[in-house]
Amino acid sequence: MARRLMAGAELIGWWAALTLLWIVLIGPVDTLEWVVGAAAALVAAGAARGARRAAGAR
Repeated sequence: MARRLMAGAELIGWWAALTLLWIVLIGPVDTLEWVVGAAAALVAAGAARGARRAAGAR
């Protein structure tokens, strides 16, 4: 149970940081850009978590 909570917290942390980076780099945003940025950040957060797990397993 604790492992799932930590995984969820890590995913949310990556997602929040990447979404914020997207918004900062895009500049003035509208609703569609928020949606696209959040979706892209979710995919990237999953990849970042997977890469961190793969690198830590060695």
